[in-house]
Amino acid sequence: MPSSKFEPTDDIFDFVIKKANGVKGLVDIGLDTVPKQCIQPQDQRLDKNQQQLDNQESIPTIDLSNFDDLNVVKSIQEAASKWGFFQIINHGIPLEVLENLKDAGHKFFELPADEKFKYYKENGGPDESVLLFWSAIGERDEKVLEWRDSIKHGCNSQDDIDLWPPQTRDQVLEFKKWAKPIAKKLLEVLLKGLNVNEIDESLEPLLMGTMAININYYPPCPNPSITIGCRRHSDVSCITLLLQDDTGGLFVRGTKGDNWIHVTPVKGAVAVNIGDSLQIMSNDRYRSVEHCVAVDSSRARISVPLFVNPRLDSVIGPFPQVLKDGEKPVYKQVLFSDYWDYFFSKRPSGKASLDFAKI
Repeated sequence: MPSSKFEPTDDIFDFVIKKANGVKGLVDIGLDTVPKQCIQPQDQRLDKNQQQLDNQESIPTIDLSNFDDLNVVKSIQEAASKWGFFQIINHGIPLEVLENLKDAGHKFFELPADEKFKYYKENGGPDESVLLFWSAIGERDEKVLEWRDSIKHGCNSQDDIDLWPPQTRDQVLEFKKWAKPIAKKLLEVLLKGLNVNEIDESLEPLLMGTMAININYYPPCPNPSITIGCRRHSDVSCITLLLQDDTGGLFVRGTKGDNWIHVTPVKGAVAVNIGDSLQIMSNDRYRSVEHCVAVDSSRARISVPLFVNPRLDSVIGPFPQVLKDGEKPVYKQVLFSDYWDYFFSKRPSGKASLDFAKI
């Protein structure tokens, strides 16, 4: 049985990961300094309190009250092209569903370590239906932990769902029920901008073949300026729908390339970002975007991404409709499982994984 007691001789990675105490366990034992194994390299740090918000750029917020309005359709397509990131309001998901999901995340991560340990699996793969995990970046003795605890909920069969923790099962299911149709509608709108008119039986596995919902818990940090909740990265997905609480800390890469824009939390909003897979399929018409998370010194943060991915045996590449007028393909056709493996072998690498699929 794992122990939540930390001894001076204990290995941080064993305590956090193999004993399932998580980064939260470090906070709970009263550590008032950040362990060296959690101190990020200088180029990976992002202190949200020191960020100068760029008043000339802001992430668009799109009202979906009239989803089929041509101006709304145009706004979604333009946001995906320019930013790769936007927030949606009046999307139809009840506020209670969103609030219950965030509460469920707090309840799970506040469990004793021996309860959370049931969901820890070493070396879990993309097919794992439930997985408590931590991101330790680097090689061997150089590994550095991100300041985040996470649990994955695979959403692809009833067998997956049966393995979810009882603290989160109903809330995650309810969120999926409301969010999946919105994800499909967003993809339909985005595909129309590529002259692909509908998601038929042949396209659905390519665009929505697998889904997973993670709950991320970012504990308060004694020195946020030297840590990071999540290093800069893009997503491997087609699109990601993200629920965040009101703590703040999510940043996306601005259009200037060297600036970061804070995604200000909006009550009831859901953030949407384009993933690498859709950038490849669109032949760069739409762009995935680097994003990262800074942590807070006094508040725990919850975020819940829904990743909408191709099926692992799908082949991804530019749609024929995009290339029909002679546009040259930027990307080759690649097996999604190969791209997945390469993406996670290189994480976090900003958007460098796209080179794997380029011609």
